[in-house]
Amino acid sequence: MATESENTQMPEHTMPRGDLCTRTLAMPADTNPSGDIFGGWLMSQMDIAGGVLASQIAEGRIATVAVDAMTFLRPVYVGDVVCVYGDIERIGTTSVVLHLESWVLRRNQPPRIKVTEATFTFVAIDAEGRPRPVRKDEAIA
Repeated sequence: MATESENTQMPEHTMPRGDLCTRTLAMPADTNPSGDIFGGWLMSQMDIAGGVLASQIAEGRIATVAVDAMTFLRPVYVGDVVCVYGDIERIGTTSVVLHLESWVLRRNQPPRIKVTEATFTFVAIDAEGRPRPVRKDEAIA
C-alpha cells in the first residue's frame, strides 16, 4: 500500500466511475496488525459488490475467475464507510468484465476518497457450474 505522503502526489478524481453496488462499514475485526483495514477484506468487499452487479447483468449465477490490476491507493481505517462502485468494461459470450472502485466516506473529511480500483472478470454459470451464455442485448439495457 502506498504511504499517505506518496498519495498526496496522486491526482484526485472527485466522482466514482459507475454505479454504487454496495456500502459497508469498516470494523475493528477487519484490521491488519498495523491497525489499518486488511487489504484482503477490501478485495473481498469488491468481489461481493462486483458479484452483485455481474449476476444482475448475467441474470443468474456467476463465478469470479480473475482480478487484474488491483491497486491500493490509500489506507482504509476503522469507521470508514466503504462504497464500491461498478462499471461494465465488456460483456463476452459467457463473461462479464467490470471496473470496480472503492471509495470511503470518512468522519470530518471531504465527501469521498478513492482508495482502491481493479478489474474483475466473472463467468456466468449454470446449475452444474459450467459456463453459460450471457444475453448481451438484455445485459446492457
